[in-house]
Amino acid sequence: MKLLVFAHTPPPHHGQSYMVQLMLDGFGGDVRRQKSGAPNPHGIECYHVNARFSRGLSDVGEFQGGKILLIFWFCLQAAWLRCRYGVKNFYYVPAPGKRVALYRDWLVMCLCRPLFKNVILHWHAAGLAKWLETSASLNSRAATYRLFRPVALSIVLSRYNFADAEKLLSGKIRVVHNGIPDPCPEFDRDILPRRRERLAVRQKIFAGRHAGETVTVNLLFLAHCTREKGLFAAIAGVQAANRRLAQKKLPLRLKLITAGNFVTYDEQAEFDGLQKNPELAAALQHAGFVSSERKNQLLRDADLFLFPTRYLGENQPVNLIEAMAFGLPLVTTRWRSLPEMLPPDYPGLVSDQDPDEIAEAILKILAVESSELSRSHFLNHFTLERHLTSLAAALRSVETQPVEQPGAPGFLA
Repeated sequence: MKLLVFAHTPPPHHGQSYMVQLMLDGFGGDVRRQKSGAPNPHGIECYHVNARFSRGLSDVGEFQGGKILLIFWFCLQAAWLRCRYGVKNFYYVPAPGKRVALYRDWLVMCLCRPLFKNVILHWHAAGLAKWLETSASLNSRAATYRLFRPVALSIVLSRYNFADAEKLLSGKIRVVHNGIPDPCPEFDRDILPRRRERLAVRQKIFAGRHAGETVTVNLLFLAHCTREKGLFAAIAGVQAANRRLAQKKLPLRLKLITAGNFVTYDEQAEFDGLQKNPELAAALQHAGFVSSERKNQLLRDADLFLFPTRYLGENQPVNLIEAMAFGLPLVTTRWRSLPEMLPPDYPGLVSDQDPDEIAEAILKILAVESSELSRSHFLNHFTLERHLTSLAAALRSVETQPVEQPGAPGFLA
């Protein structure tokens, strides 16, 4: 199967661009740049248009005149690949509910859709359908439906995404979870013993049976440092939890390590002000943008992953998958697709960014949650091998099976 991948890879680095890179690498990369003629085990030949419209995180979803010229340039590349290599399948990642990004999608569909037999949408962001119905004008809804639907295939990350795919009259909908390479294959040998030991110490403290020195518990926030992603809710939650521990005179203190880039100067200035607060000075540390070995070390050293996000397009964030791979207990929001990522009735879900609710969840999870649950959930649902196999099967279904109607047998992968 020949597939034109009209999507960007890092930089800028975020979950969507990272997953596109993993897909391309897993399918052998752009076939034009392959040095060997070895067949791809997944049967997908990729032709990549690296449609990178933003230089950094602050540019994402923002209007810039140069982006219009880039749209025409990328679409011209797609047209040339269609004619030169006979690629009939057009893979695209639609925008969340943001006006400028949606206008970009309109133009891409207008220029490229007539050239390709099959349009395949991969819904890495969630919430477009709801946004169209509640925030967009009637003309914007009409233009979106006219330019997009129907599409041959929508690949969604969860059942929450169904509304987006159904709104554009997708002929097929396939659920394919994200997946990543196992970042800690040595988990059972090197990480699990320490996690068990520290849990045992915390349980003694909560039971009033620890007579030693005060123990510091490391909480990790790893994401873009924005209010929507939950940065300031996480700080307030840790502050509230530390106050509860002090009131109960328990020898346990929480330290929040934040890792990621700030997107706006105002939010960075607000964070800097909080670091000067004497109550937070010892409980708050910023590691900046981290990747590779430094990120893995932070995940190894952490005792809990804290991510109270309310981001508009949140769907199946890679940071939660990475945290599960390292066996970290999680506290996150009951928001969009996130509850579907976790085991049933997971106790670390909070309804909103309320500091008191976050504090209660943190203390509850620290006392009872084991590392085995998170780690096994990762292995059962979010490995790269499982992701690539399911993704390839979904993509090939466009050429090997008749188009289905929503609700028909075989509607789900």
